[in-house]
Amino acid sequence: MALSSFPETRHLSAVRAWLYVLAALVIAMIAVGGATRLTGSGLSITEWKPVTGAIPPLTEQAWMAEFEKYRQISQYELVNKGMTLSEFKFIYAWEWGHRQLGRLIGLVFFLPLVFFWLRGIIKGRLALTLLGIGALGGLQGAVGWIMVASGLEPGMTAVAPIKLALHLTVASIILACLVWVAAGLRRGDPSIVGPEPRRSLAPAILVALVLVQIALGGLVAGSKAGFTYNSWPLMDGAFVPPAAVLFSVKPLIENFVDNLALVQFNHRMLAYALVAFALWHAWSLSRQAPASKAARRARALAGLGLAQMALGIVTLILVVPLWAGLLHQVFAMVVLCMAVAHARVFGLTSERPAMA
Repeated sequence: MALSSFPETRHLSAVRAWLYVLAALVIAMIAVGGATRLTGSGLSITEWKPVTGAIPPLTEQAWMAEFEKYRQISQYELVNKGMTLSEFKFIYAWEWGHRQLGRLIGLVFFLPLVFFWLRGIIKGRLALTLLGIGALGGLQGAVGWIMVASGLEPGMTAVAPIKLALHLTVASIILACLVWVAAGLRRGDPSIVGPEPRRSLAPAILVALVLVQIALGGLVAGSKAGFTYNSWPLMDGAFVPPAAVLFSVKPLIENFVDNLALVQFNHRMLAYALVAFALWHAWSLSRQAPASKAARRARALAGLGLAQMALGIVTLILVVPLWAGLLHQVFAMVVLCMAVAHARVFGLTSERPAMA
């Protein structure tokens, strides 16, 4: 039977499943990106070749040519001088895999999109929304190269923290958009994906807080602030470090990016605020309609937030081992997906409490 003759709900299920597959691939991309960063592999490929770059070196001569390019940058001279070709192949594999996964996501996005569009399954507002997400994906590729290029500048041994945070944040926004659209297709016209009137802004505020916290986490990762002040709940003996420590960099604005104490402090404080708000939201819904699906989702979201905060504390105390750093980054995406799905479904459902 042709796909176009399936019931409308079957069409929506196919599109929704495709979007969730894309979301899973984006999470995998973020995980591989985190491993690339934590293994110091992100600068191993010194050129951006969107098409020909898909083919790795196939001969010993080609490998030596790539290795020679890497030996021209500051990271090799200042950090990895004396690295063997075998060690170079290891870091190259991480960065190459990260870029390949990006290409795969592009194919998994555009090929089904064209298919669904030609079949008339995707149209109108939904089509425009998905094209916007595709454009955001293209922008993300450019942001990724701008980030890498910042680490190739003379004297740089890693990418600029603000650009890494931007790269992670754009990836998170793409993930949020995919989950938002997919969750919105659970019922109704597939061409209607925009937000509906709701009686509470709390779920949307939670999504915004999670995205800001992810951006702050990107700054922590990019500046390696997690390798300092490895105690909790105090930072160097104080819950709030002295202003002379938090704002020691001149000009003042640069403290928010370059001052390791303030970068980590901001990430800690927003974590407390986010979890507190999630707990309040869960309590509010549970008090008004304890058996509702909205209340159960809010409680689950609060539980995920608490688990993520605990994982962050463990990661900090253990001084960011690879497994903990990766798990903390990936679990942040799980929290984001739950927050977005809750906000979207909360806007669609009629079961929500009157004053949620």
